[in-house]
Amino acid sequence: MQPRQRRQGFATGRGFPLAPVRKAGITGAKTAEGSVTVSSIQRKRRRRAKVAGALGAFSVAAGIAAPAGHAEPLIGQSRNTFGMPGLIDMPSAEVRPDGELGLSLMGLTDGTMRNTLTFQIAPRLTGAFRYSKVPGLMPKDDGTGRYEALYDRSFDLRFQFLDEGKWGWTPAMAIGLQDFIGTGVYSSEYIVATKSFGPKLRVSGGLGWGRLGSFGSIGSTGTRPGYDVTSTGGKFNSGSWFKGDFAPFFGISYAATDRLTLKAEYSSDAYAKEAQLDGFERNSSINFAADYQVSEFFGVQLYYMYGEKVGFQFVRNIDPHEPPFPSGIEKAPLPVRPRPAPAADPEGWSGSWAADPEVHPGIQKALAASLAKDGQILESMSLSATRAELRVRNETYGAEPQAIGHVARMATRALPPSVETIVVTPVQKGMALSSVTFRRSDLERMENTNSYDMLPQVAITAAPQDAPGLVRSDAVYPRFQWALTPYAEASIFDPDNPFRLDVGAELSARYEMAPGLVLSGTVRQKVVGNLDDSTRVSNSVVQHVRSDLAEYQKNGDLAIQRLTLAKYGHLSENLYTRVSAGYLERMYAGVSGEVLWAPVDSRLALGIEANWAKQRDFDQHFGLQDYSTVTGHVSAYYDIGKGYTAELDVGRYLAKDWGATIAIDREFENGWSVGAFATFTDMSSDDFGEGSFDKGIRLTIPVAWTTGRPSVNKLKTTIRPLMRDGGARLDIDGRLYETVRTAHTGDLYDSWGRFWR
Repeated sequence: MQPRQRRQGFATGRGFPLAPVRKAGITGAKTAEGSVTVSSIQRKRRRRAKVAGALGAFSVAAGIAAPAGHAEPLIGQSRNTFGMPGLIDMPSAEVRPDGELGLSLMGLTDGTMRNTLTFQIAPRLTGAFRYSKVPGLMPKDDGTGRYEALYDRSFDLRFQFLDEGKWGWTPAMAIGLQDFIGTGVYSSEYIVATKSFGPKLRVSGGLGWGRLGSFGSIGSTGTRPGYDVTSTGGKFNSGSWFKGDFAPFFGISYAATDRLTLKAEYSSDAYAKEAQLDGFERNSSINFAADYQVSEFFGVQLYYMYGEKVGFQFVRNIDPHEPPFPSGIEKAPLPVRPRPAPAADPEGWSGSWAADPEVHPGIQKALAASLAKDGQILESMSLSATRAELRVRNETYGAEPQAIGHVARMATRALPPSVETIVVTPVQKGMALSSVTFRRSDLERMENTNSYDMLPQVAITAAPQDAPGLVRSDAVYPRFQWALTPYAEASIFDPDNPFRLDVGAELSARYEMAPGLVLSGTVRQKVVGNLDDSTRVSNSVVQHVRSDLAEYQKNGDLAIQRLTLAKYGHLSENLYTRVSAGYLERMYAGVSGEVLWAPVDSRLALGIEANWAKQRDFDQHFGLQDYSTVTGHVSAYYDIGKGYTAELDVGRYLAKDWGATIAIDREFENGWSVGAFATFTDMSSDDFGEGSFDKGIRLTIPVAWTTGRPSVNKLKTTIRPLMRDGGARLDIDGRLYETVRTAHTGDLYDSWGRFWR
């Protein structure tokens, strides 16, 4: 794999700093340096940060922009019962490898279960989402005064703010928030230190508040509000952060072998509510565990806790950088063909061939055939004695630079020797997204070099919409495609049955009538499953714009998921448009329009979207319900760098509430993406109901990562703790920003390592 080139600042005017890049015409070279240092930004943020209320936001910013001069963060192999790097019930100051996801399933003999998804957001910032079963904490509704299990959702954040050995013998140190959004049943805050003594032994110790300050308290920092398991939850409980009693905890971990780690700890968690309401017996403060790593990505732990409880944990680690299949098993591209010496082909070098009207069609037909075998479509082409532009639709490669690299090499095999300038213009949905310009002599000279060595020789510019001399290839439009694939849909947060699943067949079809004019649809037929067993009924007091999801799942047998006619356009160099009409998604039909301003070399993009939507019948055929609304947003997208993208959407939502959605995503070079979002509107938390506001985690997994074979397809899922009606948006297919950005400067630079693949 080619080493990744990081973006460091901005080019003069509006661009990416990247490496030296020649502008159109490919003469000369420029290097841009960022003028604002990360450390100065951090110092300003620290001065402005509020100790409690802004801790989460500060941790995200600091984790992304950690100073380059720091040592490597302290990596921990083992996780605690909450799925975070740690001891047993207690945390440590360790982190996991950057970018890693972890799924842990933990259970105790008393019926406690904790299922946690963790993500190493940045080298020093760890986040987690947890779904827990806590026995005996929820009052029954039958008036008997008895209690049943509480099914709880919670979020954690931890920031490692000091490296081990930063100043001599200093330990690694971290600050953390546990269950900082939710009912607060696990709500805790802590400061913890971890120190290594040789390669095998590590000692951790710290101070905890909340649950971690409930046993063996040594002091107090004020009054801490209690928690209410019957509340709607979902709120930031910042009023209690680092308040109340605090207590020490400590423990050790010993790597007995390369695979086996033994752990012991002193716990400061009294399990007070469990003892009071469910008879939890806490006979000891000392816990023990054995952690065995079956493989690099799978581990098992056994626990003996509080003098009587026995537990287990299964952990599956997923590293987006390490696919399950080896990379590079795709078909090798054709090599660059060097041009013959001028004496060997004087006519080809002279350019006189350009006057022959038969040459252009012959070359275009040959190139179109070669690209079709490679899984790409030559939409149009212009050709002169010294320059060729190829407008190509990539239907195979997840990384656009890999597709561009294949096109450039094929061009060297088909074009006459006098053609020195080769322009490859990626096209999607009839829109030319950018133009990547090469000198043919550079391709010939640098084929066997590092991909990033080629990057300074390339110019990436906006693609003109009406370039002179472009000739459309034969039989490109109209074009019909279809696919029959399996699908799976799961429901994972229903307390009556925490896991339900439907499996079936999905038929999708796409008919491109002209450039940018697309008729597409998807139909699903369930084969087996139990989503229709749900007896849950929405208790929402507002219009049921999303909370009736179970009704769609129960009645959606042979369901039309989407059926739309969409028109895409490119009004000017930086302005893109989309209009979609039809059955927009499983719950809504209507009309949707969008305009996006997105310069090819800008980190910032701005968009506006307006929709008229009418609710569909539960059977997802052609019928419609009475409810309709106008909804829309103004959006800003910003490429932070290092794979992070921020998004802000402000506008009106499906339940006619007004507000904003904030999201941040991290995308890896191979197309993996992990993100989180939160929506705040003028709908009160009481009207919203359980959860208080909309929030969730979204994952994108490239099919190529799972199979080892090139593909533009991706598996996308959104994990919401609850599906409520506040802050709900339409699920529009083919929104402009995700369509356009793949061939703009930022994404091209991030994945340029695949250019010679």
